Amino acid sequence: MDYSERLHVPLRWWVQGTMLIATFWLALVVSIPEAAAWAITAVTLALMSALFLAYGARIRVSDGVLHAGKAHISLAYVGDVEPLDDAATKRLAGVEADARAFLLLRPYLKRSVKVHLTDPDDPAPYWLLHTRHPQELAAAITGAAASARSGTSAR
Repeated sequence: MDYSERLHVPLRWWVQGTMLIATFWLALVVSIPEAAAWAITAVTLALMSALFLAYGARIRVSDGVLHAGKAHISLAYVGDVEPLDDAATKRLAGVEADARAFLLLRPYLKRSVKVHLTDPDDPAPYWLLHTRHPQELAAAITGAAASARSGTSAR
């Protein structure tokens, strides 16, 4: 595997969610039977945990394929790869966005990588992927894409 990153929700979301549920429990425990308050709180906590875990995504570069969430593309169809800082990411995800682009964005991440595509059959001109490590992801994609293109051209 060349690169793998899990875009999990930040710790502060877990803390804030837990505090919200604790407040919810306190409101319940004074108004309904204690057993019911605990049961409702447990279900709410499980639901919050499931939502936070499902909201995370994984970016992987392995075996000549770039995986971003549920999407994937062969690295043979990857062109230029640009690591972007906070300001460039904000512009490209906002006013300069292309409606055809594939976006894997998370509001708690500020930096990204723009992956240009060379596949003429793909309607997306590029992928914009939020990441905690844009330089490392860009280097992994660039290196693996070069290997994939040389491997396909050698066949």
